Amino acid sequence: MILKQVRELSETVEGELAVRFGEIDRTSAANTERVLSAFWAHRVSDTMFAGSSGYGYNDAGREALDKVFADSFGAERALVRSGFVSGTHAVACALFAACAPGSVLLSVSGEPYDTLLPVIGSNNGKIGSLSNSGVDYRQIELLPGGGADLGKIAGAAARSDVGAVFVQRSRGYSGRPSLSLREIGEICQTVKDANREAAVIVDNCYGEFCETEEPSEVGADLVAGSLIKNPGGGLAPAGGYVLGRRELVEAASYRLTSPGIGGECGASLGVNRLLYQGLFMAPHTVAQALKTAVFCARLMELLGFHTSPASDQARSDIVQTIEFNDPETLVRFCRGIQSASPVDSFASPEPWDMPGYGCKVVMAAGTFVQGASIELSADGPLREPYRVYVQGGLTFEAGRLGIMRAAEMLINHEFRA
Repeated sequence: MILKQVRELSETVEGELAVRFGEIDRTSAANTERVLSAFWAHRVSDTMFAGSSGYGYNDAGREALDKVFADSFGAERALVRSGFVSGTHAVACALFAACAPGSVLLSVSGEPYDTLLPVIGSNNGKIGSLSNSGVDYRQIELLPGGGADLGKIAGAAARSDVGAVFVQRSRGYSGRPSLSLREIGEICQTVKDANREAAVIVDNCYGEFCETEEPSEVGADLVAGSLIKNPGGGLAPAGGYVLGRRELVEAASYRLTSPGIGGECGASLGVNRLLYQGLFMAPHTVAQALKTAVFCARLMELLGFHTSPASDQARSDIVQTIEFNDPETLVRFCRGIQSASPVDSFASPEPWDMPGYGCKVVMAAGTFVQGASIELSADGPLREPYRVYVQGGLTFEAGRLGIMRAAEMLINHEFRA
């Protein structure tokens, strides 16, 4: 049973958020119309759900899915494959597609997410990295308030050796706010004004369908993300996507498979239906995750914690952070989330040395698809200021219970102390 105090607080929170929830539902309705229009335009039928095997030649379902994704995101072309093992893999293929040996990759949103550092080679240039392939790396920090430093971007992007400009939409394991589509559009315009040859690449993880536009519609040349986050709708079992300018998507496909093969091969192995249905569900599922995030923010604010974004702020991704200022509270919160999960609710998350991260990380994720962050999860690195990063929620009802259980875990500890 949930504590009476937590239930009463939750009822107060839901009453306060009625207007905000209505705004989220209107965004979901607009994005659902966009996705359905793409399904109609490409005459999706159940014959496209059958999977191919072997080389995967003549897979009509796979080919139509690329077109449906491209239209849904306002792009010339898309590459949607279960063979992308993660969002990092999809982003890496996009970076290699746009960065030739001897060119410079310029990050204009500060240091990228932890798992991209080995791809760039900024952590000692390991074999297979961009650095090892002759690509240099430069970085521009965001302004103190979290916005892009357009003046510095214009100056740095104007150099003739800059081949690609990288923008990370979400915050990663940092305290800065996610970038809105308006801000991403301003970055794209600034880069194009300074250097028409530089490709703008956006890591779109956690941001899909949070607003009524996508980065490819505001000037991005390549956009990449994971199917076990927003656009998979909680149904995609694996995979990722790269979309944008036709020739750059083609180049990215050569990184996924090989030159000369690209996206022409790749057996779909019976997952087509889940990828189609996941995209169909995605706008609604993202709305559920956004409602869960806003609810989480407000409940934690009432308990005295600092949240980002605050419950009344605009959002460009599904990530919610809470600062606890000590590792024990961070771990307790994650254990509360885990205890409300439909899968492995009995497990107790422990910090561990997760591959690709520079410190111990604690993760709560009792998910139907392993690691799917569109399902309710909470994680954080054990380093100051001990922030937890909450994302997902296939249904608001279940997400709400998860946040309530986490709050209960914190309150129970306070009473015992």
